[in-house]
Amino acid sequence: MLTTLHEFDDALLNLNADQLYQQLDGPSLFHLTGQNTAPLFLSVLLHGNENTGWEVVKNIVARYKDQGLPRSLSVFVGNIEAARYKKRKLDTQPDFNRVWIAGDNAENTMMQEVVDAMQKRQVFASIDIHNNNGLNPHYACINKLTPAFLELARAFSRMVIYFVRPRGVQSLAFAELCPSVTLECGQPGDEYGIQLATNYVDNILKLEQLDATPDIDSTIDLYHTIGVIKVPDKLSISFTDEAADIQFINGIERLNFEEIPAGTSLAKLNSNLDKPLNVIDEDGNDMLVRLFNINDNKLENRVSLIPAMLTTNIEIIRNDCLCYLMERYDIKRGEKPITNPTSVWQ
Repeated sequence: MLTTLHEFDDALLNLNADQLYQQLDGPSLFHLTGQNTAPLFLSVLLHGNENTGWEVVKNIVARYKDQGLPRSLSVFVGNIEAARYKKRKLDTQPDFNRVWIAGDNAENTMMQEVVDAMQKRQVFASIDIHNNNGLNPHYACINKLTPAFLELARAFSRMVIYFVRPRGVQSLAFAELCPSVTLECGQPGDEYGIQLATNYVDNILKLEQLDATPDIDSTIDLYHTIGVIKVPDKLSISFTDEAADIQFINGIERLNFEEIPAGTSLAKLNSNLDKPLNVIDEDGNDMLVRLFNINDNKLENRVSLIPAMLTTNIEIIRNDCLCYLMERYDIKRGEKPITNPTSVWQ
């Protein structure tokens, strides 16, 4: 299932993400040699509709075409079939960013092959490049709060999310090997996001090591993901004036990274609904009643909330989630213990 290659030819680099199927047979792992042999690892197109990562790869390879790379570079180009149709994933596929754990799918085995290959190469750092489907700032996500992880994230953005769920993501798998980060680069086609990520990758390639900046915590706006919101498949959704089981307020996607005051009306509900959402915390517990209230067929938040990745794309909501919920987090609290390690948010 996995093809290993050692160069990007010109024909491949002239293709957009949705054209890669013309040259590649499927998921591919590229190894390019640089002056420093410990490679930087890039993961792109785990979601086929998120093309920024591939644009960054093309930019970096072009930038060093006539000179040697300062550091070896390994690139995993993921869901090429989904990219062909500009889909997050195909209906017959698992989510490529939920299978970096043990499992029965061929994709689980493939991702383990990638991890094993990079462990043998003594990977320096890992960068997983993504886009959002809702309106979000450009930010970085990490799974550990050690200085190297914080430094890797801060080099991209002051805004950093610390999360430990869902378990099957690429960054968590690589966090056991090296400092790893996920970049959220705005919506697909965001030119500034492409430039920002390209320059970031270039800067990391040039580093000898990831040194901890003194008092780095004072330069980071840190958030912690406390839960995920999913909509039951049986319920219809609307983000306009069209009637539905759950009719969210207009402009709700603009609330990403905003603190929503308690008592805000977020949606109109079908009169028969008593459980409109599945709201799950890191340990798999239901948080709906703790965080939300139904008042006169309106969904209101009981406490102030900060959402991220809130989207109005119904296909994405069905395949993944409505959004994640966050809290502001003090680095001095340390890493969050998980009492239920089997909770994965799949």
